[in-house]
Amino acid sequence: MKKQRTDNFDKFANKTRGSAVKEAFRQEKKKNKLEARAAGEEMRKKKLDKKRGIDTPDKEAKPLAPKFRPQDKGKPGVPTKKYEVRGTKKPDARIQNSEVKSKKVSDGDKELTPNSKPQTPNPTELMPLNKYIAHAGVCGRREAAELVKEGKVTVNGDKIFEPGYKVTSNDKVLVKGKQVFLQKNSVYILLNKPKDFITTSNDPQGRKTVLDLIKHATPERVYPVGRLDRNTTGVLLLTNDGELAQKLTHPSFEVKKIYEVTLDKPVTKKDLESIMTGVTLEDGFVKADEVGYADPKDKTVIGIEIHSGRNRIVRRIFEHLGYDVKALDRVMFANLTKKNVDRSKWRFLNEKEVRLLKFMNKSFLRKNKDSETE
Repeated sequence: MKKQRTDNFDKFANKTRGSAVKEAFRQEKKKNKLEARAAGEEMRKKKLDKKRGIDTPDKEAKPLAPKFRPQDKGKPGVPTKKYEVRGTKKPDARIQNSEVKSKKVSDGDKELTPNSKPQTPNPTELMPLNKYIAHAGVCGRREAAELVKEGKVTVNGDKIFEPGYKVTSNDKVLVKGKQVFLQKNSVYILLNKPKDFITTSNDPQGRKTVLDLIKHATPERVYPVGRLDRNTTGVLLLTNDGELAQKLTHPSFEVKKIYEVTLDKPVTKKDLESIMTGVTLEDGFVKADEVGYADPKDKTVIGIEIHSGRNRIVRRIFEHLGYDVKALDRVMFANLTKKNVDRSKWRFLNEKEVRLLKFMNKSFLRKNKDSETE
């Protein structure tokens, strides 16, 4: 005959084990910490907005979850409602979907979605001070952080020393006494530079500059990334993106540059080997990443790949070896070439080119970073 369970046996069998109670306590404690942290962040944001004069409507206060005690479980009067953590409520999915769906905008033969257009900064959006300065086209974020630490930046009349200090475009930001503003539209222009144009924004002597060639391209203020000599031709990037410009010219990134050099006489193999192993100029040691004859039948035309950004570096290498440079043409800079761009003409970069530049694609960075003495 089968033995029936007694009430006492059922009571012990259904009893919650100690490990389960401890785990529930740990989870509730973790939840309370998250709620407290979210509440603190919201309070700090309100104080900051109030200091800046930004009116923030008070949200309806929500009750905080009471601390959980295992011994109170199941007692009458202990609420079982799940409380929301303030500041972490997810937006309505229907609203998100309606914002994502938008009509396409026609741009000639190319269709662009609104997201592919340059973004206009939100006047009330908070961003770190060094990021604000970089987006204003002053310099890169690292240099901006140093300017802030050195006390060269003021916000609304107050000197700020913390690069992470949050600002908006409504704040008055001065760098070295000069007010700076966020760039509303980022512009990227590739120019096939001709001879007799200097790579500068303006020239006191009244000489022709590369900006004369793109005078009607954009209402935004752009400037050349790096320099090309007056008589050097080829690929030149102009932009108002200060952060990107700083990356592309900073020695640590070792961005690839390829030149075609036309010389007054054939170059010997011995001199090509010297360029590869390195030569010592008046300002230090330098060597090419790659070098060779651009045309096997014409040994006066040389192709050279180099990452150094020192002034007139290619010309000085060949002059050091006793050659006279008749023509110098930059055929590649980072991932940019002058393909389909005639001399003196320009075009805007497409989205893929900009994306590769911003993420510093490895295809145009020097692969083997050998140590060299500068």
